[in-house]
Amino acid sequence: MSTWHIITGEYPPQAGGVSDYTWLVANGLVSAGNAVHVWAPQCSLSGSSAGAVDVHRLSGHFGPCALAAMARAVRADPACSVLVQYVPHAYGFKAMNLPFCLWLNSIQHAGLTVMFHEVSFPVGRAQPLRHNLLGAVTQLMARLACRSATRIMVAGARWQAMLARLGATAPISWVPVPSNIPVDENAVATARYKQRFTEAGGLLVGHFANYSDYSAERLSQIMPALLGEHRQLSLLLLGANSDALRRRLLNANCHLASRVHATGSLAPQELSWVLAACDLMVQPYPDGVSTRRGSTTALLAHGRAIVTTNGIATEHLWTDSGAVAMAPANDPGALRGIVSQMLSSYELRYSYACGAPELYDKRFALRHTIAALMAF
Repeated sequence: MSTWHIITGEYPPQAGGVSDYTWLVANGLVSAGNAVHVWAPQCSLSGSSAGAVDVHRLSGHFGPCALAAMARAVRADPACSVLVQYVPHAYGFKAMNLPFCLWLNSIQHAGLTVMFHEVSFPVGRAQPLRHNLLGAVTQLMARLACRSATRIMVAGARWQAMLARLGATAPISWVPVPSNIPVDENAVATARYKQRFTEAGGLLVGHFANYSDYSAERLSQIMPALLGEHRQLSLLLLGANSDALRRRLLNANCHLASRVHATGSLAPQELSWVLAACDLMVQPYPDGVSTRRGSTTALLAHGRAIVTTNGIATEHLWTDSGAVAMAPANDPGALRGIVSQMLSSYELRYSYACGAPELYDKRFALRHTIAALMAF
């Protein structure tokens, strides 16, 4: 049995994609026969600490006392493996916790893996000086994190070249993120949601993402016209911040109020039931779909027909698999056209829905992440 120490900026009951991902990985490693310790910030939310994973809550949000406590634990077991879930803003200090990255570099541990979910804040001439300062500091942090690692993992293939430019010399593995929404099949609950959000025989288009300005703009550009063209169509916005987007859409289209719905935050089981009620999912991303997009990963696992965007972050597997329909990220007209085509063809939607879980099982399932970690 091996011992793992996982360092993360968030862990349940804290909400967040990295929190959910870390929970999956920690419990997956336990199921594979490992002892697992998770080091995470203090959390005021209530939640059970019982379970096979030993969770250590750190005061000071990765300040000196927290770093000292983790150092003692790691040095007490030189044979242990250390996994850092790297997102610069997750470690406090307004995303500029340079001491944390210096600490990683100082422990010189032989079994240190850094999983990059994000790398750094961008730097550009059009940005304010404070943003470029943040970009410069986070690039230095990423450089130090790379230097500390004996192995690097990335959630999206795009990060490989970026880390190489920052001086990474450790082996880099591309490991797509698994779904954090377990598939819970409940035909009765799913039928109830379908009836609630659509007319009899109608189609339900869903959107499940982080509701960035880009996705809000794209949906505002295409959905009112599509709802006008397809009279039995309804739109369902799922997850946190969905209510705000519904209000935005209806500000200029109040006549669509009975056909545009929002769920707000949902528990994972209920979210699974609602996803299963959707005939088609529309998932636009400004840099294109990629293997770090947990929202789309969850849709693959649930066997949904998906229309998304192709951009600079999109890996070849999306095109090669044929499991999702894509439009260029900078072309709302093309996105609208593909969505309309999918709505008009049950056979097309069925074909994509069948391909989605096959791609998930082949490239995204949790077992691939656990195998990659334990192969080192």
